[in-house]
Order: sequence, then C-alpha cells, then structure tokens
Amino acid sequence: FGTVMALFAKEKGRGGQTVDSAIYESVFQLMEGVLCDYDGAGLIREPSGSTVTGIVPTNTYPTKDGKAVVIGSNSDALFKRLMNIMGRDDIANSDLYDSNQKRVKYQEFLDDTISEWCLQRTASEVMQKVDKAAVPNGLIYSIEDIVKDPQYLAREMIEEVEVPALNRTLKIPGISPKLGSTPGKTTWAGPELGFHSRQVFKDIMKMSDKQLLKHVDDGDILWPQDDMDQLDEIRHNL
Repeated sequence: FGTVMALFAKEKGRGGQTVDSAIYESVFQLMEGVLCDYDGAGLIREPSGSTVTGIVPTNTYPTKDGKAVVIGSNSDALFKRLMNIMGRDDIANSDLYDSNQKRVKYQEFLDDTISEWCLQRTASEVMQKVDKAAVPNGLIYSIEDIVKDPQYLAREMIEEVEVPALNRTLKIPGISPKLGSTPGKTTWAGPELGFHSRQVFKDIMKMSDKQLLKHVDDGDILWPQDDMDQLDEIRHNL
C-alpha cells in the first residue's frame, strides 16, 4: 500500500521517495482503541482470549461435533434475539442483562450459558438457529472447510500444480490480490529438491566427482530422482 501511495505521489510530480514500514506497525493499526483506553482512562488491556473486551457477549463457542462458532450478539436487540432462540427467555427479559454495561458484569455466566447451549448441537445446527435469529455468526474454519468452501473455490483461491516428485497434483493457495485484467495463476510448483545440486557443487564450487558422490551417498547433498542417470554416469566414469 505504501508503494502504491508513493507511486501516486510520483505521478503528481513529487518525485520518488523511500517507503518505510515495520511489521509491528501494521499490527498496531489493528489494535482498535487500546491506546485511547490507556491514554484517556488509564486502562491497560490484557490478553482476553477470543472475547472482545467490554462487549458482551461476543466469543467463540465450541460445538458438539468438535468445531467452533463465533457469535456476536453485542447489541441489546441481538442479545435478546439470541437468548430467545436459545430458549432462555428468562435471561432475555431480565433487567440484569438489558444493556451492555450490565452484561459486562456477567460475562462469564453468559459465555458459559451460550457455550453449554452450543455444546448440545453441531456447528451446523448452531448456525442455522442463530441465523434464524438474525444474529451474526460464523464457523471457525479448518483447512478441510476452506478447501470445500464455495467462496474460496469461486475466487480460485485453491489452485493445483503438478509435483513430479509426488507423481500427483498438489493443492496450493491461489494468488491474491487479483487484478481485473491479469489475475495471475501458478503454473509451476518449483524445482525438485536437489535440482540445482550439480550446478552449485560442480559448476560453481568446482567439487570433484569423488567428493560429490561421497556427499550424495552420505545424504549430505540431495540429487533429483528424475536425474539419477546423470549421477550413475558420474559414478561409472570414476
């Protein structure tokens, strides 16, 4: 993004410039209001797991089939709809939980209540119920879920490349971001391990055939399986 901004500035006649960034700065931008909380109220946020500090209930809940679902029912209306669909009208209609400020005091109880309800159902059942209540939710994906997801497939984020060493294709992540005219595609998985061994050790390092064979036989140097004839020729010529 910094590079794009610099290019735009150059187009406006401001010349080239250094783009300076650090990984921690990118993460810092994602930390929401922790700095404002600290400077304005002296509040030091500590790690809080999968919850959202000060917003209740929003968490990740385990399900009966070993999966997990994120549920965000942090507004008063969303919270009431979630409790109703869970069959907990007693909580939905209680004055103890009718505002977020009040619910924060009972975060552990509310999270335990939702967790218990989710653990009695599969992830699919939980999401169907919560969807019916129009409460935001989503599955925590495993890699298997990703591979089967229609959106990933439609976006061509699951590519397949030929891997001769495995004698099969292998799924790899697609290219992102995608450009409208030149979206890009992976056409080569890269060389087999040891593909450049001859070039590096013989042509560049000038290693003798005897030394090369010893290191290959000892397992110090990898040699590509589809080029073993060349190695046999070196061995034959000694």
